[in-house]
Amino acid sequence: MKKQLKITFLGTGTSTGVPVIGSTHPVAKSKDPRDKRLRSSIMISWDDVNYIIDCGPDFRYQMLRENVQAINGILFTHEHADHVAGFEDIRAFSFKMGEVPIYLTNKVLEDLKKRYNYVFKTENRYPSAPKVKPIVISHNQTLNLEGVEVIPIEVMHGNLPILGYRFNDIAYLTDIKSISEEEKKKLKNLETLIVTGLRKEIHPTHFNLDEALVFIEKIKPKRAYLTHISELLGFHCEVEKELPKNVFLAYDGLVL
Repeated sequence: MKKQLKITFLGTGTSTGVPVIGSTHPVAKSKDPRDKRLRSSIMISWDDVNYIIDCGPDFRYQMLRENVQAINGILFTHEHADHVAGFEDIRAFSFKMGEVPIYLTNKVLEDLKKRYNYVFKTENRYPSAPKVKPIVISHNQTLNLEGVEVIPIEVMHGNLPILGYRFNDIAYLTDIKSISEEEKKKLKNLETLIVTGLRKEIHPTHFNLDEALVFIEKIKPKRAYLTHISELLGFHCEVEKELPKNVFLAYDGLVL
């Protein structure tokens, strides 16, 4: 029997977060809590299982806010700081569970080894360093995580190949600018698509709003949520009124 999945949006903002430090943009002054966005990440849960996609610089606060007591692993999309800079805070979970499984491409693993070399040392390790169990994956395989089929999906973040993930009939594609026809086949018959909708202006490495809506129309999920949002997209309450009836703006703390 297919597991019932719960999605928690830990963060829905772009790499700077929203508001941006020192910003005078009107959205930066918004009183609507939906316009306050931490760096993009989600938690996918079923039964007593929690998997996180990406752990950016807001990871510690996100875990505290959602009162997450345990995780089963972290899947990484790519190596940019807004998706990995909370890596050190994995140690709070490794104190409880020992090695924390991390799923990532070899490229991301090599990058983390450079940034956090003390985590991966085998001799003279600092005793409080996080303990992780790297599991190298690619878009050419299917994972089974605690009874749930997970399909990595390669998308292009500008010229950088990164991973999105499909859990059963839910797909998460952040930082996407393009995708091959072959990888698109992995997105058939979706219940929910979560995809970048950065801003209204064209961006060289992310979908803007129009590109995201065209993509959603082609994929035809039953519903779609936009994430990795910049303050330049506009006020949450105003933008959502402009969207098709099955498309919504995600916001921090939203649970599906």
